[in-house]
Amino acid sequence: MRPSRRAPDELRAVSLERGVVKYAEGSCMVKFGDTHVLVTATLEERLPPWLKGQGRGWVTAEYGMLPRATLERTRREAASGKQGGRTVEIQRLIGRSLRAAVDLEALGERQITIDCDVIQADGGTRTASITGAWVALADCISWMKNRNMFKNGVGNVLRDNIAAISCGIYQGTPVLDLDYAEDSEADTDANFVMTGDGRIIEVQGTAEKTPFTQDEFLKLMALAQKGVGRLVELQKMAIA
Repeated sequence: MRPSRRAPDELRAVSLERGVVKYAEGSCMVKFGDTHVLVTATLEERLPPWLKGQGRGWVTAEYGMLPRATLERTRREAASGKQGGRTVEIQRLIGRSLRAAVDLEALGERQITIDCDVIQADGGTRTASITGAWVALADCISWMKNRNMFKNGVGNVLRDNIAAISCGIYQGTPVLDLDYAEDSEADTDANFVMTGDGRIIEVQGTAEKTPFTQDEFLKLMALAQKGVGRLVELQKMAIA
């Protein structure tokens, strides 16, 4: 029995609330159970120096946890003068996941920055961030379209949905969408980032206690496909 009493293939309660920040070109409050992340998308008429003059844009991300997102206060990284390795890894994952769905040439020489701020953490902060970031990004691109910021003839700037979910083996059973109680005790945990049509962008999998078999990995993959499919449905409902 899972601590949450969910079925092995059951997501936590998921919500995607758009337009929660007045000044951002796109925003979303994403909740995966007790994991809550505020995501904003900011359009900037500038690019990293190494991209200038190439006729294409960029999508990047920043990620952080508020001090009381967890049981004990976490010191702000700004106070220590540098970001931790986990923070850097997650924000790079968010950025490259979103770029997989964007026509960067159609974007023009502009940058969209996605900010993911974890308000409350109960496992799966990176997967919630990616899923909510896609909604904020979609709203930012719609904001641009409404202002005729794309050249005539440009097709879909956002090619597909992007969503992410965690899976793991908990007490010998493959389960979907781990909360902290499961994640901290799981034999194996993995994060899957996928497109709306089921293609894989990235898989992060680790045997925390016991190495897992190919058959177990395929079971986790099947769970992830089901979970991402449901998340994509919720994304489409959110932006409809």
